Order: sequence, then structure tokens, then C-alpha cells
Amino acid sequence: MKTNSINDSNGCLVCKAGQENYTTFVVGAFRGTEYYQYDYRHTDGELFSTVAKTLEECRKRRDEWLSKKQE
Repeated sequence: MKTNSINDSNGCLVCKAGQENYTTFVVGAFRGTEYYQYDYRHTDGELFSTVAKTLEECRKRRDEWLSKKQE
């Protein structure tokens, strides 16, 4: 599985316009369930961020957000 870093070495968010970044993490409180932290920076500079159990769900939420921005 490919995992992109969402932060640079200084801990700052790295997400260029029109690109996505994501990483996985495990939450022990939920019996070791793996989640995706997902960021997408729109070409206008606005950042979308979400957490979900699958990358597909993150992208679905992003697409819904993009649709709302175009209305």
C-alpha cells in the first residue's frame, strides 16, 4: 500500500494545489481499526480534510465537496 506523507520534516502540511495527500493510522480505542487521514487542496487554495476507514470514502467525500463548491 502506498502512503504519502502529509507533513514535511518540520511538521507543516504538504499539499499542493490540485493534489491529494493521505496517510493511514490505527486507533487503539477502536480495537486497532485503520483509518485514512486525507487532505486535498483545491486549485483555489482551499483545503479539504477528512478521516475515513477507506481511501475510497475519503475521495467520495472530496468529490461531494467539490460538487458543492461548483454550485
